[in-house]
Amino acid sequence: MDPCPFVRITVGNLALKIPVASKPARSVVHPSSSPCFCKIKLKNFPLQTAVIPYIPPDNTQFPEGQHQTLAATFHLCKSDLDRLVTKSIFTNKLHIKISIYTGRRGNTCGVNSGRLLGKVSVPLDLAGTESRGVVFHNGWISVGKECLKGSSAQFHLNVRAEPDPRFVFQFDGEPECSPQVFQIQGNIRQPVFTCKFSLRTTTGDRNQRSRSLQGEPNSSRSWLSSFGSERERPLKERKGWSITVHDLSGSPVAAASMVTPFVPSPGSDRVSRSNPGSWLILRPGDGTWKPWGRLEAWRERGSSDGLGYRFELIPDTKGSMSAASIVLAESTLSSHKGGKFVIDLGAGSNGRATSPVGSPRGSGDYGHGLWPYCMYRGFVMSASVDGEGKCSKPGVEVSVQHVNCTEDAAAFVALSAAVDLSMDACQLFSQRLRKELCQDQDLLG
Repeated sequence: MDPCPFVRITVGNLALKIPVASKPARSVVHPSSSPCFCKIKLKNFPLQTAVIPYIPPDNTQFPEGQHQTLAATFHLCKSDLDRLVTKSIFTNKLHIKISIYTGRRGNTCGVNSGRLLGKVSVPLDLAGTESRGVVFHNGWISVGKECLKGSSAQFHLNVRAEPDPRFVFQFDGEPECSPQVFQIQGNIRQPVFTCKFSLRTTTGDRNQRSRSLQGEPNSSRSWLSSFGSERERPLKERKGWSITVHDLSGSPVAAASMVTPFVPSPGSDRVSRSNPGSWLILRPGDGTWKPWGRLEAWRERGSSDGLGYRFELIPDTKGSMSAASIVLAESTLSSHKGGKFVIDLGAGSNGRATSPVGSPRGSGDYGHGLWPYCMYRGFVMSASVDGEGKCSKPGVEVSVQHVNCTEDAAAFVALSAAVDLSMDACQLFSQRLRKELCQDQDLLG
């Protein structure tokens, strides 16, 4: 089946020059001593922010002497493209709008601390971008009130759109219910994988639990948490969970196995960042399972109260000297609303250029032969995760350039299942887990 069309719009290679003669007043911090920032907006998409490097006015080597760095990325699916292209035909032309501020980001008493220097608007024509790349702007633009006097500040940016086709998968049920996984292409749904959830009991045997979603009107994760008389006794640990992904012939093609139990920190009912639970994401090779990645998860404290996670890629050393794992994703998902788990080696959804731990900072195109950037570049994958108390059926998007075989796609599906199950594993220990995730003695207790 063909992949789904996506387009990736990037804003990058930002820089700001301010002539000495047009320095702000003394009451305002000059960008040479404090970083500037900008707010980047595309219609109907969340606002993104990014720091702007300051370049001395006499610098003539930028951008030729600098790496391309990404500041913001917008991912457009087919419906987004159709909607935006249609609107640009009948209404005003589509633009990316950038507001540039001097001073630091943040606010004091609800008032922004930055001072608006100027605004830039770059027109976009997205017609045909599903099949070809387009550069909408690459160079310097004059900004500020002195624009007409020839002594204005200069703002450099690169705005472009590139095809980014993706395979789209959808779980037909919650991972702990051993669902099928469908590939989606437009209105077509085609089964490609089956999942088998297992729970290792304390006696060491494998106890497979699965159920049909039919006849279960209350299928949320915490469907009995409000009934105090039926609360389960607090558990000391959650362990032994695994999920295996099979192709349609029944052959196992990927797996996720809980290797570090999820346990509450002393004196609390939550898994702490200092002692996270973890999963190994496994792929078949040479007649055995080989580790491909490691996912750690915990419950954040404070106002966020979310699911914290960290995913790192494990190199296949093939018997040579071991190489250090590299973190490809680290963030937080709302425990209440859920969100998207994303691996993007360019710019994150929050607009900040993401640079995995240990990577060469400042290179938006990462790579040039360095592992793992020779394997993974740009957008890699995303997985939707619902919050606690909701029936979660993860949706998975994987960039076509990172899928060369069935096992490649299956590994990302297994990773998505592990992220979703981590929302359960990090649920407060004072709350009740659904029966599919409980040991036999826990049900009896």
